[in-house]
Amino acid sequence: MPAPVNERMSRVDTAWLRMDNEANLMMIVGVWLIEPGLDIAALRERVAERLLRYDRFRQRVVEDAMGAHWVEDKTFDLDAHVVPEQLHPARGQSRMDALKARVGVLSMTPLNPERPLWQIQLVEQLDPDSGISQSAFIVRVHHCIGDGIALISVMLSITDGGAPPPQRKRRHKEEDAEHDWLSDALIKPMADLTIKAIGLTGGGVAKSMEMMAHPEQPLVGSLEAAKVGYQVISDAASLALMPDDSHTRLKGKATPGKVVAWGEPLALDDVKAVGQALGASINDVLLTCVAGAIGGYLRSKGEDPTGKEIRAMVPVNLRPLEDAWKLGNRFGLVPLVLPIGIANPVERLAAVRARMNDLKGGYQPLLAFALLAVAGLLIKPMQHALLNLFAKKATAVMTNVPGPREALKFCDRTVKQVMFWVPQSGDIGVGVSILSYAGGVQFGLITDDTLCPDPDQIVERFQPEFEQLLYLSMMLPWGDGDGDGDGSGSAD
Repeated sequence: MPAPVNERMSRVDTAWLRMDNEANLMMIVGVWLIEPGLDIAALRERVAERLLRYDRFRQRVVEDAMGAHWVEDKTFDLDAHVVPEQLHPARGQSRMDALKARVGVLSMTPLNPERPLWQIQLVEQLDPDSGISQSAFIVRVHHCIGDGIALISVMLSITDGGAPPPQRKRRHKEEDAEHDWLSDALIKPMADLTIKAIGLTGGGVAKSMEMMAHPEQPLVGSLEAAKVGYQVISDAASLALMPDDSHTRLKGKATPGKVVAWGEPLALDDVKAVGQALGASINDVLLTCVAGAIGGYLRSKGEDPTGKEIRAMVPVNLRPLEDAWKLGNRFGLVPLVLPIGIANPVERLAAVRARMNDLKGGYQPLLAFALLAVAGLLIKPMQHALLNLFAKKATAVMTNVPGPREALKFCDRTVKQVMFWVPQSGDIGVGVSILSYAGGVQFGLITDDTLCPDPDQIVERFQPEFEQLLYLSMMLPWGDGDGDGDGSGSAD
C-alpha cells in the first residue's frame, strides 16, 4: 500500500515534535541484546520486510505555519537508517560499559530532520573475545512518531511470527479522529458532573476541542491561540498549583550530557509473591524499590532524604491496546509522589500504595492529553511555557510497560534482554523505566550527567531493596494476600 503523500500531523504529535531542547531530545531509545549475533544484512532485510510496512517509517516531517505534515520520503535510503556501529572501549572499560556509554551519547544525538525520524545502530559482535556470539542494536525513534505502547507494538511486529499492521482505512481529516476520541473520552462523560469539582473551570478545554476540530484555521501564533493556551493553563489549576517536590541533588538545570544504566532483571514470580504476601500490587512493590534505591543513593552522597518526597510524571495509556499499531501519541500524565525519605521498606510500601490509590479514577491523564493537544497549536515559546508546568514540578519521568511473557525470537535468534528509555522534558534530569519481559522485570535509568553522573549506583540498589521486602514477606504467616498481583500499570 503506497504511503500517503501529504498527511497532517496531529496536535499532540506536533507538540512532541517541537519539544526538543538542548538538554533533552524527544527520542525513545531502546536496546536489544540478541544471541547468537546477526549481521547488518540480516537486520536490514528484516526491517525492509516488516518495519517499512508502517507508513510513518517511510515518511519525513515537513513543518509549516500551522504545524507539520507527514510526507513520503522520495529518496528513502534504508542504509542511512540501519547502520553498523563500532564500540571503542576506553582503557579498563568493558564492552558492555562501552555500549552503555554509546547509548548515552546517541540519546543526545539529533536524528536527521531531512529523513524519517528513526535510526537503528547494530553492534554485530558485542564482545568477540568472550566466546559468546551476541549482538546489540540500539533503536532511536522520535516521540512524534508514537508513544511507548505504540512502539512496543511495532517492535513486536518485526520479531519472528509478529503480526503485520492491519490495512488502514484513511479518514478525510486525521484530526477528526483525535477530536472525536478526546471529546468522547473527556467532554461527554463530564456532561452531568460538576466541572469545577475536578478543576476544569471555564471554557478553555471546550474551546480547545473546537480548535482541534478545525485544523484548517491558521491559529498558530494568533491572539486566539494565545488566549486559549493561557485559559487552559488557568483551567488546569489542579496540575499547575501542585507544590514543588523536595529539592535533592537530582533536581536542577539539565545539561546535554546523558548517562544510561541497567542491571539484571528481578524474577517476576518473586515480585508477584511478595506483593501477595504484603497485600500490594506488583506496581506497588516495584515503585517501593525505586523509591528506596533513590533514597539510598542520596544517603551514600551525604544527603539526608528523611522527610523528602520527589514527584515522577508517569505516562498512562489512553487507548485500546488493539489500536497501538496506528502509532501517534495517546497517553496522559499523572504526578506520582515517591516517598524516598522513608527508610523502613514496609512503611514505604504502605505510603506508595496509598499514593497509587489516590491516583485511580482521576481525570488528570485526560487533562494532560488536552494540554499537549493545545500545546501543539502554539508557537514554540508559548508551548514551552505550557509544558514546563509539568517539568518544574517533577524530578523524574517514570514509565512502566508490560512486555511479552515469553522470550522473543528475531531472525531465528533469541532476544535475551530488552531495555528502553523515554525522554525527559524541560529540565527534568532523571528517567526511570520498568519493563517486564520473559519472566523478569528490568529496571533502567537515564540521567543528566551533571545531576546524576553515576546512575549505576541507583540501579545496583534495586535488588537489595527488593530482597528486604522478600525477607520480610517470608517472615509473615502463610496465607492469601490481598494484593491484586495483576502486573498492570501505567505505560508510555
